[in-house]
Amino acid sequence: MNPEHAQRIVLITGSNRGIGLEAARQLARRGFLVVIAARDETSGKQAADGINRAGGNAEFLSLDVSHVQSIRTAASQFFAIADHLDVLINNAGIYLDKGLNILTLPQDVFTRTLQTNTFGPLEVTQAFLPFLRQASAARIINVSSGYGQLDGLSSDAASYCLSKLSLNGLTIMLAEALQADRITVNSMCPGWVRTDMGGPNATRSLEEGADTAVWLADEAPQDLTGKFFRDRQEIPW
Repeated sequence: MNPEHAQRIVLITGSNRGIGLEAARQLARRGFLVVIAARDETSGKQAADGINRAGGNAEFLSLDVSHVQSIRTAASQFFAIADHLDVLINNAGIYLDKGLNILTLPQDVFTRTLQTNTFGPLEVTQAFLPFLRQASAARIINVSSGYGQLDGLSSDAASYCLSKLSLNGLTIMLAEALQADRITVNSMCPGWVRTDMGGPNATRSLEEGADTAVWLADEAPQDLTGKFFRDRQEIPW
């Protein structure tokens, strides 16, 4: 590794709260410089400040994955933080299907969900690819869901399921396209986690939900790519 790149850098979208924030905390404790990328500046800066107060190293970067211009602006501003990126975790996501099913799903809800959950990760990856290529062993982790598995699709969570199914397909394609760059790309399912999205009755803690993403970012073999994981174990698409 280039001595100038001695400190590993991770950028996590939507990491001002929930699983993303927990992953940021864990990776900061492992010595990463964590870039908190979020659209809410107040909570994003608070998240970064909290990590810094705890002895970690964090920066805030304004980034809204649902807007192309915001992504491009964030990529241009990233130069002020670092010249390379070791790990990109595409974590930001939305769930808008409450009270809807595939028979009542409006096109605008489907479009908004795809823009954030599928197009967002693709456009963020494209924008930050020059920084990933500057790292010696870069990794991309897409936070997906069991709802994105072929046998996990539900007509009562139509736009969310289809967006995560597409994200898994995107993972396979990116892994193939970036193989020559030796950049690994994997999807992971955090399980049902007690977050704003998962609700208080969810069966998993934030620590459990973030564990596989942290493992993929830090410990998983570099040649492990184009796979889908839960609890550090490969699962079917």
